[in-house]
Amino acid sequence: MNPAPSALTGVPPVRHDDPHAGERWTFGFPGGLTAEVHTLGARLHGLWAPDRNGTPGDVVLAPRDPRHTATTARYFGATVGRYANRVAHGRFSLDGTPYRLTTQENGHCLYGGTDGFDTRLWEAESVHTPEWTGVLLRLRSPDGDQGFPGNLDVTVACLVGRDDELAFSYTAVTDAPTLVNLTNHAYFNLDGEGAGDVLGHELAVHASHYTPVDGDLIPRGDHLPVSGTPFDLRRPLRLADALARPGAPGGYDHNFVLDPYGAGTLRRAAVLYAPATGRRMEVLTTEPGIQVYTAGQFDGTVLGKGGTPYRAGAGIALETQHFPDAPNRPGDPSPVLRPGEEYTSRTVLRFGTRD
Repeated sequence: MNPAPSALTGVPPVRHDDPHAGERWTFGFPGGLTAEVHTLGARLHGLWAPDRNGTPGDVVLAPRDPRHTATTARYFGATVGRYANRVAHGRFSLDGTPYRLTTQENGHCLYGGTDGFDTRLWEAESVHTPEWTGVLLRLRSPDGDQGFPGNLDVTVACLVGRDDELAFSYTAVTDAPTLVNLTNHAYFNLDGEGAGDVLGHELAVHASHYTPVDGDLIPRGDHLPVSGTPFDLRRPLRLADALARPGAPGGYDHNFVLDPYGAGTLRRAAVLYAPATGRRMEVLTTEPGIQVYTAGQFDGTVLGKGGTPYRAGAGIALETQHFPDAPNRPGDPSPVLRPGEEYTSRTVLRFGTRD
């Protein structure tokens, strides 16, 4: 288990220079949530939340060596973009002009390409009000970056609130039509980082439909109802039980279509609960979808902050997002941003406990 640094109890945020990650910022409120963010990839590196006994524990997975964030563990906790999830074959057309993106996974563009936002050093400044404390992170993505058109200016506010909330607020503007779909790729284990797998966690996802995918995890066909399928998580279900149902995949790595479909207001997307510690995390978002990934590809090669190898199921990612490959699927909510518009997205992680 990764102990909470004593420096995390104060506000305003504290900055530390990190030779591997640019800057490391720690912030939080006494007796509540405390967070650690690195400017390499605008990355959530740690989050300490009290259990049912009031004892704080780090619930975010991250590699022991920060340099691994550029290789085998590059997406852990990172802000990913310009386009979260996948764009099939790295190709799309916008206003009649075809574009070709850099590709990696099976010839598809994943999380913004070979040199996405997760590999960049972001500029950061502290934010502190009576109710919130955290950092404001900024990045400019130039025209042609990874094949995307337009200069894009991105801001991410990562803030901890007094009411045990961690909020991510994203904004972006462009000088030419482009695609934007931003999210945070943190892995959570509410029993504690390095405490084993999350198969004993209970998960509820407020989605009546999901996105079927092919072997490369590219969407195929229409959104399907979850009713009668292993993707029906509308009521809380232990992950081990959900994945034991007939026809269930070996692990989840799927987009769920949130109810109500396409709504832009902050609403509940999912609830994760760990019976062993009593920690509960509610996910609220303005986004239309959420990618549930149960880390089935973890093979123990990445060592966690506490020195524990991360094996399959060591954590779960709940990535709020526009849908995968939406640029090539006209019926999905559009990820297109045009000059004069502002991209906005907000996701709030609300923590608490149960007996």
